[in-house]
Amino acid sequence: METLGGCKQEGRGLTLPDPGLGSPEPELTSPCFALPCQTAISHMNVQGYKRVRWRVSLCYVGAVLSLGLLLLLFKWRPRWGVLARCRTCPLPMADTILLRDDFGEQCVLEVLTEEIDEEGLGPAAGEGNEYEWRDTVQLHKEEKLLLRYYVFKGIRYVWMARKGAFCKVSILNVDWSCAELHRMQQGLSCQEQSSRRKVYGQNLIDVPVKSYMQLLFEEVLNPFYMFQVCSIILWMMDRYYYYAACIFIISLFSIALSLYEIRKQSTTLRKMAQLIATVTVRRNTGEEESVSSLDLVPGDCILVPPEGLLLPCDAALLAGECMVNESMLTGESIPVMKTPLPVAGERYSADAQRRHTLFCGTQAIQAKGGCPGGRGALAIVVHTGFFTAKGDLVSSILYPQPINFRFYKDAVKFLLFLGVLALMGTIYSLVMLSLSNTTVIERVIRMLDIVTIIVPPALPAAITTGTIYSQRRLKKKGIFCISPPRINVCGKVSLFCFDKTGTLTEEGLDVWGVMEATGNTFAELVPDPRLLPPGQMLSGLACCHTVALLGGQPLGDPLELKMIESTGWELEEPIGEDERAHTEFGGRRVLAVMRPPPQELLPQDVSMSQSVAIIQRFPFSSALQRMSVTTVAPGGQGAAAFLKGAPEMVASRCLKESVPAEFTSTLHSFASEGFRVLALAYKPLDEKTDLNSISRDEVESELRFLGLLVMKNLVKPESPEVISTLRQARLRTVMITGDNILTAVNVARGCGMVASDEKVIFVHTSPPTAHSPAVLKFHLGEGGGEAAASQGAMDVLSQGLYQSGVSYHLAVNGKSFSALCDYFPEYLPKVLMRATIYARMAPDQKTQLVTALQNLNYRVGMCGDGANDCGALRAADVGVSLSEAEASVASPFTSNTDNISCVPLLIREGRCALVTSFTLFKYMALYSLIQFASVLILYTVKTNLGDLQFLFFDLPLVTLLAIVMGKGGPSNELHPQRPPASLLALPVMLSLLLHTLFLILSQVGALLITYSQDWFVPLNSTLAGAANLPNMEDTSIFLVSGFQYIFMAIIVTKGYPYKKPLYTNVLFVFILLVLFTAMFWLVLYPHRIAYRILQLYQITDMNYKLLLVALAALNFFTCYMLEVLIDNGVLNCFRSLRGRRKSKKQYKRLDTLLAENFSWPPLDQPLSSPQCTVIGLS
Repeated sequence: METLGGCKQEGRGLTLPDPGLGSPEPELTSPCFALPCQTAISHMNVQGYKRVRWRVSLCYVGAVLSLGLLLLLFKWRPRWGVLARCRTCPLPMADTILLRDDFGEQCVLEVLTEEIDEEGLGPAAGEGNEYEWRDTVQLHKEEKLLLRYYVFKGIRYVWMARKGAFCKVSILNVDWSCAELHRMQQGLSCQEQSSRRKVYGQNLIDVPVKSYMQLLFEEVLNPFYMFQVCSIILWMMDRYYYYAACIFIISLFSIALSLYEIRKQSTTLRKMAQLIATVTVRRNTGEEESVSSLDLVPGDCILVPPEGLLLPCDAALLAGECMVNESMLTGESIPVMKTPLPVAGERYSADAQRRHTLFCGTQAIQAKGGCPGGRGALAIVVHTGFFTAKGDLVSSILYPQPINFRFYKDAVKFLLFLGVLALMGTIYSLVMLSLSNTTVIERVIRMLDIVTIIVPPALPAAITTGTIYSQRRLKKKGIFCISPPRINVCGKVSLFCFDKTGTLTEEGLDVWGVMEATGNTFAELVPDPRLLPPGQMLSGLACCHTVALLGGQPLGDPLELKMIESTGWELEEPIGEDERAHTEFGGRRVLAVMRPPPQELLPQDVSMSQSVAIIQRFPFSSALQRMSVTTVAPGGQGAAAFLKGAPEMVASRCLKESVPAEFTSTLHSFASEGFRVLALAYKPLDEKTDLNSISRDEVESELRFLGLLVMKNLVKPESPEVISTLRQARLRTVMITGDNILTAVNVARGCGMVASDEKVIFVHTSPPTAHSPAVLKFHLGEGGGEAAASQGAMDVLSQGLYQSGVSYHLAVNGKSFSALCDYFPEYLPKVLMRATIYARMAPDQKTQLVTALQNLNYRVGMCGDGANDCGALRAADVGVSLSEAEASVASPFTSNTDNISCVPLLIREGRCALVTSFTLFKYMALYSLIQFASVLILYTVKTNLGDLQFLFFDLPLVTLLAIVMGKGGPSNELHPQRPPASLLALPVMLSLLLHTLFLILSQVGALLITYSQDWFVPLNSTLAGAANLPNMEDTSIFLVSGFQYIFMAIIVTKGYPYKKPLYTNVLFVFILLVLFTAMFWLVLYPHRIAYRILQLYQITDMNYKLLLVALAALNFFTCYMLEVLIDNGVLNCFRSLRGRRKSKKQYKRLDTLLAENFSWPPLDQPLSSPQCTVIGLS
């Protein structure tokens, strides 16, 4: 069965019939799997089970007899627990379900039921006579509706009998249309709200904060700590009391710290997520009532007060305007103007109607024009709880998507490899111990002890040390991270995407001039809009915007603020009950008034214009690439509509005869010089038209073209340097923008993405029509779809563009990208490999592009301002939002700098963290292998390391070194080669294998040297293990292995080219010197007390001691040279003999293929899609 996020419904309601009272069970494809909905959003495998009493009783008995181990097993393996207690059954009868989510994780959930009153549900459950989600049961001979549901990750799933599936409860209102929302303005009755609340649940984003006892119980039952508990018990049985006590204390401290951090994070997140406020709602009686936000349900009509509101739900704005700060969700600090939802029959979607939706967690700064007296605004609740935008983001923090990173996968595999070694060690130890006079219990203890040695319990914690250090360094430099594991992923980024405006270029724009259309041509460029004569062009510049006043200060898009400033006009807004502005403009309800500057402030020979009132606004939409307003002149005369947006889009909405003939050439001229160009248009409206309810389609059609507003968008001074750094490091850079393609090309050249000697080839894709198939064409140096290649381009082509070594970049616009995905999927990977510029891209297309690049096995980074880039930032492997906020849930990383200089820093820190994780992993593995070898060698001679000897190695030596060795910072430069991410790669495994071999040889050598001495006295063979300490064999192994632990920390700690040299880590060097001094002292000039404490044999022969030091030095030199040889490419010799293998990464294979193909892309040769010839045929 598949649990579904949404199902296609008929009309608004869920009108499919219910089984009804006494009807048989709905048809199912199998006894325990339900049918999926056809338009599922999320697919989760759900199996139904019913508890069996005798099975449950047996499980309790088994739990008692096994001292709780059976329950522990069921906790680690939920499926086994369900199979033991329950039997399979159809989902409608299930009281327990076993759910497997999209990432393969299993969870056991209880099916809950609740009685629902049939009366008062209204349209929430559909307009049909039956409700699809209900079960009908008979209680006391009265028919009741029984809601069956479960809650998973905060989201409620209800049973849909006809569809045979559990679906998200939001499906009940997923098909509401805009017109239906407007009809809900009368509000719900108290009974309707109560009934819906039982269906939808409370409007609460509940982050569970568990008690310390609960956390302690769950933490202790973690496999890691259970392993620690078993190890401590084993060590106590083996009389390693000091060591067991120290590990116990450290584990307690670790648990306490972990519990404190978990509870602190949960509490912080709960405070951020949970919002309970008093909200005013409108009832169907016309009365207004103050209720708790917990009681809000979809369909409630809420009133946003004039002073604003921290929104507790997602709501569609129906009347009035709201200025909203959405920085918590998007990272964008500029307030956004929200306007009323159009009264249209189209389906409502919060994503499609973002400009008409108030999102949960955002701050409405002010509201106006929606209630009597022009105060406040009116909105309909559309989503509550975890179904809101804020709920979705909180859910992504609470339940993050597993990171598909090879390093983490290989770490688990390597632990399994160590487990195999442990098995071999136990077999060897069993053989050796069976030859001695040890008891069976002693043999079992020794064998299990081998497992605790070879599998270091501190390994998972150790490899996160580098990430913690990097996170702290990033925070000091103004980069905040809400997903620490992604820091390691930064080290493998191979491609970085950048937004243009506000990211690569300055946020603010300077007006360069205005070019007004006169007849069929353009007039001369007017550098100052104030020099324009009174007319529609000047009025359009002054009033076609969504700027609002807050505390007397204008707030809005920087571009629009600059546009208004250039005209010199002043913005006024009606205040409260003041009717003067409405009276001045013929009694119309006015949103804002634009007043021209006084005559004395105008240039000479320019007459004063009359004021213009804004009646309705249709805000800018990235998908539509335009915005519009309706206006009137004083007295309600001269009603008109003004449109502003992308020139191509504006021209397409205008009458053809009003667009100048040289429109395309003029636009190309400005865009190719890097100017930001906007077009304006207008049309007169009938004064009898209701300007407050006129539709957007009616306003934005059959307009007259007014002219072009030309603005200069400067590249940030940091951008060229950063792009140059990334390109030198062989990191691909890509620009994704909503701007004109030629402007984007100019900016790409300006910031260094496209070098001056590199060609730009434009990709033009047209979808099929009734008379022509889909066509793909590549044009050199021209942006227009129909433009032919220039003679120079043809000359280059004839000379062999690619054979002559000319580098090129592809440039694609949003329309061509969509057509390419739909009709030319076979060419898409090739275009993605060479495309550097993506223009006129809608927000969803940015996300689609990031996903497509990831499908080529790129590790994709994305840097943007967070406004229209939220989807792409979250889809990317590494998303960086440029925001003043300390942290934004719009992306894993947030930088408070307003430029892209944070990107190289983030990559360098990522590489440093990844290399540090490698270093610590290798060191902890070698530490285990060194101790593993020591113990097996000593088992062979019927002895073992002592209690305090183990303690000395594990705490002062290994743990201390592991903590400080990751403190080294990143290199100051980005190296062209990325660090490896595979722990199972040949260099890593060969290094570990050879190091282990030399380390074992050195220990065996120390033992043989000891045997060869004249004064050697064999140990007491009648005793075994640590009972016969001190002895010479143990002492020799202890002294040599002590040096091995220290010098291996030096050998595996890598510096260049990803980290600063080892000597810059002052604390690490200091501790190394202290530990080396301590070991030299223990070998050469030991004190009796130290030897007595460590149970070492006092040897007085100085020549023997120097021989041990020389042996350790030789071991160090051998291992160091071995590591240098492996690092410097000895393995490359073997690879060259073996032959070069094809890369597993698709983009590398494609790059090789394209480099060898001298005829791609074919310039000015139309390519037809093999999928279809004309529309409708395939």
